[in-house]
Amino acid sequence: MRIIDLYIQEVTRRLPVKSREDIALELRSTIEDMLPVDYTEEEVKPALEKLGNPAVLASGYLDRPMHLIGPRYFDIYINLLKMILPIAAAITFISIIADSIISYPEEEAVLNVLLNAIGFGIWRIFSTGIQVFFWLTVVFAIIERTDHKNRQVPLTPCLKEWTPEDLYNIPYIPKEKAIPRVEVFLGMLWTAIWASVYFNAASLLGVYEKGNKGLEFIMPTFNQEVLLSYWPLVVIVIGLEIAVASYKFHKGQWTGTMASINTVMHGVSSIVFILIISNNQLFNPAFVTYITDLFSITGDVGTWIFWGAVFTFLLFAAIDIYQGFRKANLKNLK
Repeated sequence: MRIIDLYIQEVTRRLPVKSREDIALELRSTIEDMLPVDYTEEEVKPALEKLGNPAVLASGYLDRPMHLIGPRYFDIYINLLKMILPIAAAITFISIIADSIISYPEEEAVLNVLLNAIGFGIWRIFSTGIQVFFWLTVVFAIIERTDHKNRQVPLTPCLKEWTPEDLYNIPYIPKEKAIPRVEVFLGMLWTAIWASVYFNAASLLGVYEKGNKGLEFIMPTFNQEVLLSYWPLVVIVIGLEIAVASYKFHKGQWTGTMASINTVMHGVSSIVFILIISNNQLFNPAFVTYITDLFSITGDVGTWIFWGAVFTFLLFAAIDIYQGFRKANLKNLK
């Protein structure tokens, strides 16, 4: 029954990954032993109530106590920490990269500025993580000490004590269809990076040579005016990618609708990409001449670049579309 699956999911998600499968089998066997042969959903609820809150049951399987904040608020505290830390880290990194690109010193190569910004960004992410952890812990410590009910039963995200009815408000997400949150945040981070590079391509992408002050920017790869002429289409693609990432975060699993929306996003992105790269004025003529001489290429370099870029872009888009539909069509494994 789905209500049993949800209960087991609520227990095992709080346990180490390596032990989840064995404990899930043990717990399912225990529940079925408590029930008659042809049990109904109404007969399942008293058995689940006897087993108790999934958070309490999970704590019995752990080798460590749930006392960092206290049993009553520990589960909410950990869930908030897992949600806020990646968001804070992503915002910090994106803001540092964007600020470095927009306000870089003109006498220094942008690539050098970016490399320095990445190093500084890693330190800032670590510092931000420490501050988020500290202040969230302080807030929950204060909440715990101002709660005078003297009960240690863990609360649900709705700040109520758990009942079997709460399982109906929880989506059942098989692990084969789950979308990891880290995948969503990495996708949004990639969108921020390529968008920043696109609107500053003439300062970032090109030929670099070693100079007295490190790498020196010699010539750009692209004509920035051509790139900027497509900005409305690029903004649409950026908006689509952010919307799809937000929808993934909200749903947390692959579905037919999710896979279809993902396909539309890749379709629009592919059309815009092909439209931009097919512009014969996109590449800087000096860069094309430089590449031709450097690699002794015969023939039209632009044609080679065009078909190579289109093939690579469409290949990765097709793989992602296929993976989306494959995961959406997987059957729930018991």
